[in-house]
Amino acid sequence: MNKASQGPYPPGHTLAKTPSGIAGLDEITGGGLPQSRPTLVCGGAGCGKTLMGMEFLVRGALQYGEPGVFMAFEETSEELTQNVASLGFDLSQLAAQGQIALDYVYIDRSEIEETGEYDLEGLFIRLGYAIDSIGAKRVVLDSIEGLFSALANTAILRAELHRLLRWLKTKGVTAIITAERGDGALTRFGLEEYVADCVIMLDHRVIDQISTRRLRVVKYRGSNHGTNEYPFFISQRGMAVLPITSIGLEYAVLTERVSSGVARIDTMLGGQGYYRGSSVLISGTSGSGKTSLSAAFAAAACERGERCLYFAFEESPSQIVRNMRSIGIDLAPWLAQGLLQFHAVRSTMYGLEMHLAAMYEQISSFKPQAVVIDPISNLISIGSVNEVKSTLTRLLDFLKAQQITALFTSLTAGGGGSPEQTEVGISSLMDTWILLHNLESYGERNRGMYILKSRGMAHSNQIREFLLSERGIELADVYIGEGTVLTGAARQAQEAREQASAAARRQEIAQWRRNLERKRQITEAQIAALRAELEAGEDELSQQLSQVQHAEQAIAHEQIKTARKRMADS
Repeated sequence: MNKASQGPYPPGHTLAKTPSGIAGLDEITGGGLPQSRPTLVCGGAGCGKTLMGMEFLVRGALQYGEPGVFMAFEETSEELTQNVASLGFDLSQLAAQGQIALDYVYIDRSEIEETGEYDLEGLFIRLGYAIDSIGAKRVVLDSIEGLFSALANTAILRAELHRLLRWLKTKGVTAIITAERGDGALTRFGLEEYVADCVIMLDHRVIDQISTRRLRVVKYRGSNHGTNEYPFFISQRGMAVLPITSIGLEYAVLTERVSSGVARIDTMLGGQGYYRGSSVLISGTSGSGKTSLSAAFAAAACERGERCLYFAFEESPSQIVRNMRSIGIDLAPWLAQGLLQFHAVRSTMYGLEMHLAAMYEQISSFKPQAVVIDPISNLISIGSVNEVKSTLTRLLDFLKAQQITALFTSLTAGGGGSPEQTEVGISSLMDTWILLHNLESYGERNRGMYILKSRGMAHSNQIREFLLSERGIELADVYIGEGTVLTGAARQAQEAREQASAAARRQEIAQWRRNLERKRQITEAQIAALRAELEAGEDELSQQLSQVQHAEQAIAHEQIKTARKRMADS
């Protein structure tokens, strides 16, 4: 016998609970169903009552070692075995192993005659034998209408219901009793919900031709529990319930960074890319390149050896793979390796809650490190802005709690609308917001990109031209002309004008250089002439000095010569 699972109760509260094993239900009920007490599961046809009861027994037997008894009043054991085989439940094997006992009780209404007393002793004996034979801890009765359908006396019905529930309690089993939903009451008889300790209502509704299944815990004696409506879905792995409330804001954050898939975008984001586990929004008008950036992000995650789950609401996986090849992004190898997985479905396939539940299941099953939702704006077609925002808020909280890096794309309205506003209105919840928009000039449209915000990191405030080509995704350097960012033909025209202006300036400078060279040559010639004149003067002066010296020497020689002739003193 499993230990009682405790939920969020006040100090000193010791209500024992039996885990249901159904994904999400134990979270809503704070640990499971009331142990050794009956739980009423009611709802319309096709809402999943029988499946819930059966999964409660199967999970109990397989996960918690608690055998169970399923007593049916509408379907035979063979029919039940066949019906749940598609969910992966092998009842024949479980029955052979003594983990589950199946019993079908046929009650012919025409053979039941209401008298002063209505005796359930035969049922108690049969059910008690089944419980004792396998040591059952769990019991499912499906459904109560098959047992009491012939009774019209309310007093007798209420008394027998009380008697049945008391008997189940004395057996110490945790029981689920299913009941059809009635008109103006939770059940057809309108009494069961008052005598059961826990009442769970299942609903299968259709709004605008879109069906959703929802669950609500109507009451739970002695325990706190979630009181909202919760979406649930039925898949090949059984039933799963997704809590509608936000998980909270206590999740851990990481400082590790992951690439956006475009090197120059990483540079704009402080040189390292997004924070791991953060939420990224890429919004823009149609054709601005949102899916291209999503594919680059997915490919970068796969290159790191991480799993990426891609939810596509507009294009099929094969179309996305083909289109991305045209810009140098090949996703096919990652699909083949199992690192990339697509989940493509039209947003109108089912309601918001089913989309949320399906995403929850896919993420829990695939366990990705990165998730892409492309585009979230398509969800507007199946719900109001507030409903979509609530759905995405819960998805965001779930992804952050799992530390999964999530990239969302959103279509923004063209025309006169502000590009800094999304149709869904969740931009304030995002950690990083990249805006793509078309720049119109010179009769053409070009892509522009800038980072509107990125929490916790320095980031560029430049508007960059965003180019898609067979070489991949490129960001052109910022080019500004006349106070605005120029792209495309406008940029080419401005560049041509600037090149012509630069050429004219170069010609003018060359002319200045030629004139200066001529002046230099003239000046140098003049300097050379002056230098030659100076040198000529120096030569003449040198000659004059030489002549004077010669004359002086001749005079001195004559004087000496004369003195000698005259016998003068030396």
